[in-house]
Amino acid sequence: MTLKEIIFLVEEDPEGGYTAQSWGINAIFTQGDTLDQLKKNIKDALSCHYDSPKEIPECIRLHIVREERLAYG
Repeated sequence: MTLKEIIFLVEEDPEGGYTAQSWGINAIFTQGDTLDQLKKNIKDALSCHYDSPKEIPECIRLHIVREERLAYG
C-alpha cells in the first residue's frame, strides 16, 4: 500500500542546522545545515528508505517547530 503523504517534524538543532523525523510507521531521520539542504536530504532519505520511487508518498509535509522564550516582566 502506498501512502499518499508523509509528515516530518522539523526542529532547529541546538548545535546548529535542522533535524527532521518522520511521523507514523516510517522511521526516517535526517538533518541539514539550512532548510534548503534539509529538504534535499529528506528527498534523499526517502529515496533510500523506499525500494521504488512509486512507493514514495506524493505529498511531503513539513511541520516546522521553533522554540522561543519570552520573559515576562
